[in-house]
Order: sequence, then structure tokens, then C-alpha cells
Amino acid sequence: MSTENSATSAGTAPLPPMHCMRRLEPGPPRLAALPTGTPVWLVTRHADVRQVLTDPRLGRAPLYAPDAPPITVTPNILDDPQSMLNIDGTEHQRLRRTVQRAFTPRAIERWRPWVASVVESLIDELIDHGSPADVVAGYTRPLPVAVISRLMGLDNLDSKRLAHWSDHALSTTAYSADEILTAMTEFAAFGAEVIAERRAAPGDDLVSGLLAAAAEDGSISEGQLVLLVIGLVVAGHETTMTSLGNALVYLLQDGREAWQRLTSDEAGAAAATEQLLRAVPLGDAQEHMPGLLRRTVEDVEIGGVVIPAGSVVAADAQAANHDPEAFIGGLDSELFSPLAAPTLTFGAGPHHCLGAWLARMELELALHRLARRLPALRLADPVERIDWRRGLLTRSPNSLRVVW
Repeated sequence: MSTENSATSAGTAPLPPMHCMRRLEPGPPRLAALPTGTPVWLVTRHADVRQVLTDPRLGRAPLYAPDAPPITVTPNILDDPQSMLNIDGTEHQRLRRTVQRAFTPRAIERWRPWVASVVESLIDELIDHGSPADVVAGYTRPLPVAVISRLMGLDNLDSKRLAHWSDHALSTTAYSADEILTAMTEFAAFGAEVIAERRAAPGDDLVSGLLAAAAEDGSISEGQLVLLVIGLVVAGHETTMTSLGNALVYLLQDGREAWQRLTSDEAGAAAATEQLLRAVPLGDAQEHMPGLLRRTVEDVEIGGVVIPAGSVVAADAQAANHDPEAFIGGLDSELFSPLAAPTLTFGAGPHHCLGAWLARMELELALHRLARRLPALRLADPVERIDWRRGLLTRSPNSLRVVW
């Protein structure tokens, strides 16, 4: 049986908004334990987290070596050893090259006019629906789904099926191992079907480009291609949906003054997007062990602590993004200021998120255009009554009623 995925379930205490989550204080690496009981070195300072994510002596592939200890209680989409996320070195670079051209800042910028038109169309529909409205169902979910569908040529993508697959793919405690396996088998079959369609009739889309690059390379397996396709579908909408929903919870509650500034400050929206991505975490540390996991292949000194070879290391981007050695002030004072250091929300190094620039552009346009069109927008209910997506690697509202 799956666990309940709602904040309104009987006996379930209300959760705080993501911008109010407690976080670990940055400090030297220290030993903790994963939910599996596996010892893990927890790294929390900005400089140390960057080292973990960029140092070739720490990798993802060693987490799946024959001698590796268990790191997850139930499987999720991040756990397949064949996926690009879990391959290091030259093989990872080769896989990454097949898709990264579509996600460069220059390539993404060409999409801005079309994304802006989708944003405006969704706002039109929201206004036509009338107040009150669910801004998740009408805006934060359909926007990134529309964008990734267009990018990948998935015109008939069923948003409900996508939500079902994504939630199972990113589950920590929401679903059983059997439920996850069933959903992922269906999702993989969908990916294989898309690949077969594009081979038969290539188009001007990301999947067709991926297949052309893979054919030229000649060494990418069919299983890896399927994982790339379904991984892009999930990653292409999940981060934006999560970040946008959580940003609106902040801006329509504690950040009301900032919301008013966003109505006229288009340039400020870019800075605000960066600060929101830095300060508002994607996931809930209470639901799973915080950190982007790596494993050492030899002894490594991090932050003055020697971490032995074969150790599992968790790089806590949430703590690092609030490290006072790198950042000064919070959202209340720094929302429209340039970042003092790179945000680690999208990681760093070889595995830095491919879709980071796409997520930035969508968030920037979505926040500024919505504030400009609906400056009186506010939450219809107290934050204590928000229905949250629970038991996943990410947390954002299931629904969010707004009025204007």
C-alpha cells in the first residue's frame, strides 16, 4: 500500500512552507547515517560542497559498485546504474554531449518568446476562470509541462500520467517498492515508444536530436537512451513546478512587498529568481537524508577532515546555499541583489543540472508576468492549510488557492 501523499490526511501535522524549513548549520564534515543505516559524511559548507561535486576523487558510479553499501530504502529514478547521473568520467561526458547543446544559455534564450506566450496564455485562462483559483492546476504545473512537451515533441503527453510517473520516480516514502517498479516499467515503455516513433519519423525536437547524436556516437545502449528520454521528461518539469509553487507561497505570504516590486521590475525578476532558487530548497530534509550523494575512490581531505576511501558523502546544498561565508542576508533583504556566490541548487561540476538555464528562464518569466497581470494576487487560505506533496525527493503544493 502507498502512504498518504497529502498534508490534510488524518493525524498528519501541518508542514511549514519550504522557505521556513530548518536547515543544518554549515560546519566541518561530520558523520551521520542514511535511512538505510549506512554511515555518511555530511558536508555543509559552500566551499566544501563545491569540492565534493567537482573533485574527480568522488563520484556517482562508485555508489553502485559491487561493494557499495545500500543508500536508498526504496528505489527511484536516480538509482539506475545505467543512467547518465550515475556514470562518471569520459562515458558520462559522451552521454551528456548528446543532449547538452539543447540546454546552453544561447539555445534556451531562443525559446524565450514562445515561453512568454505560454505564460501569458495560462494567465489569460486563470483570469477567465475567475477568483478564487488553484494556481498549481492552472499555472505552476501546466507551464513546465507545456515547455518540456514542446521541446521533446510530446504533443499528446497526458499530464496526469506524467504526474503519476514523476511522483513514483521521485518517491522516498510515498509508494512501495512494487508500486514504484510498476510505474517505472510503464514509464520506460513510454520512453521506448517515443524513441521508436522518432526513429520512424524524425522531427525538429530534442528526442530526434538525441537519437541522431547517439547514432553518430554508436556506443550508447538502448537502455541508456530510454533513461535519457524519461529522465528529461521528469527533470524538465519537476524542478520548475516545485520552485515556482514554493516561490509563490513565499511571495504571496511573507514577500508581499517583493511581489509588488515584481509587477514593474523585469530586470529584478532575474535576480529574484536566482535568490529564490538559492534560498528555497526543492526538497524536505525531514523526508529523506539531505545531500547530493557521492562516494570516495581514495582518501580525500575536505574542509580539514580526511574522509577515507569508499566512504559515502552527502553534499548538503541547502545548508551550503545559506553559508554565511558565501552569502549575506536572507530573502527579506537580498531578494533583488545579485548572488554573492554560485547557487548549488543545480549542483556543480560534471553532473551540474542540464536544465538549469531553462528552469531559470521559466521562473523569471512566470513570476514577473503573473505579478504584472495580477498585482493583487494573494493566498486564499492560511499557509497551515496548504496541501503538500509528501514522501518525495521534492516538496511543493499539491494545490494552492489564490484570490485577486
